Amino acid sequence: MKPIIPAEECVLILLAAGRSERFGDTDKLQQEYLGQPLAFHVVTALESVPFKARIAVCSGSELDFGSRGYRVIHNDNPGDGMSGSVKLGVAAAREIGCAAVVVALADMPRVTATHIYRLLDATHGPDAVVASSNGVHPTPPAVFGADQFEALLTLEGDEGARAMVRAGRHVIAPESELLDVDRPEDLERLRTLR
Repeated sequence: MKPIIPAEECVLILLAAGRSERFGDTDKLQQEYLGQPLAFHVVTALESVPFKARIAVCSGSELDFGSRGYRVIHNDNPGDGMSGSVKLGVAAAREIGCAAVVVALADMPRVTATHIYRLLDATHGPDAVVASSNGVHPTPPAVFGADQFEALLTLEGDEGARAMVRAGRHVIAPESELLDVDRPEDLERLRTLR
């Protein structure tokens, strides 16, 4: 078995450039959840993971990811879908030089560092694609080895890396940990969880 890729050789790419069309007229990433903006929960949860670098791909958010240790890359075309943000993040990570990227979403506030380590533990070699799953559907966070960067840089539309993720290895996590806040009712559901 090929060696596990350590966090120190990975770049975290936090996607925070979605248009939030299903949420309404407000920036969902700035919505208050447990005393801080929704997007800063995953930021806080992953602070202890010793990534080589952290990149936040943003569009209209006023949140200061830079003050939290992220290199902020502005996505001028959020209408291109998730693939546009992934490409911006991967291009920047490749410039830095890394063995893999960890792609996470800023609207998944219950992701844990423990789960990220479980993903990395399942990542063997530069051709790896390892995604999260609730046991039925694969989802971010996901890890892509360096040999996958070219494929990621050719993605188009909002479908993003879904086909790659579906074909990759999956690490199961509780559904509540992988909750993605797309609509106001998702945030209300999140607020009822313990």
